[in-house]
Amino acid sequence: MTIAQSTYHKPFRPGFWLRRALLYLVITLGALLCLFPFYWMVVVATRPSAEVFSFPPKVIPGGLFMEHVQALFKMLPFARIYGNTVGYALSVTTLMLFFDSLAGFAFAKYRFPGRDFLFGFLLVTMMIPGAVTLIPWFVEMKLFGWLDSYAALIIPSAVDAFGIFWMRQYIQDAVPSELLDAARIDGASDFSTYWRIVVPIISPALGALAILTFMGAWNNLVGPLIIITTTEKFSLTVALNTLIGLRMTDYGALMAGTVLAVLPIIIVFLLGARRFISGITAGSIQGM
Repeated sequence: MTIAQSTYHKPFRPGFWLRRALLYLVITLGALLCLFPFYWMVVVATRPSAEVFSFPPKVIPGGLFMEHVQALFKMLPFARIYGNTVGYALSVTTLMLFFDSLAGFAFAKYRFPGRDFLFGFLLVTMMIPGAVTLIPWFVEMKLFGWLDSYAALIIPSAVDAFGIFWMRQYIQDAVPSELLDAARIDGASDFSTYWRIVVPIISPALGALAILTFMGAWNNLVGPLIIITTTEKFSLTVALNTLIGLRMTDYGALMAGTVLAVLPIIIVFLLGARRFISGITAGSIQGM
């Protein structure tokens, strides 16, 4: 018998291929439904505002995007607002990655009095709805004199219970205690051990947390809406919200600003998609 004759041929199963075709069809339709709002955003940003509610709707992009961007810059100090949002999102992301990973490292690899109680209390705080804390947070920021200041948005967001929990679980499984003991024997300090050994190992989890944190800060509306009152200090979400008029709204300018606001999020996710997925799945694989 030749090799060709001995090759196993999988029998043709119409039911199997039909189910697979239906599965791909459903996934494709779901992807199109998810992408359509972004496409419609681009259409509105490139066509006259009067055509937004026309019937039948115009579904082909036009050529008025730059005109709408110019109108947007006339209505708002958009470049300054864009810089505010970039600085705010990067500051929150950087601080949260540092403090959450540091606290997660302490909870995962150190034994100290009250550790389990503190970690349990941390988990309890994750169950508290954010809306419940808005009034106490506002009163506290007023006492600190931080109203109309980004300090009220950045400093309270420097540490997050979910981030600490995530880092603790990841470090507990990914970082061998024997490696840390070897570093201590070599004379490394606790912080040096964290910075030179732990951080490189947990980089996938840090990448995933960075993407989630950056997107959350970038899209935050409630916090800046409550704290920031000066137009020059607005974030993108607040600035775009002010463009929604009671009687008339320049939808072309509004959607042009939305396109510019969404672009960094898409770029950040595309650049970090592989690291994000690896960070999400690594913890589950190690926990099996």
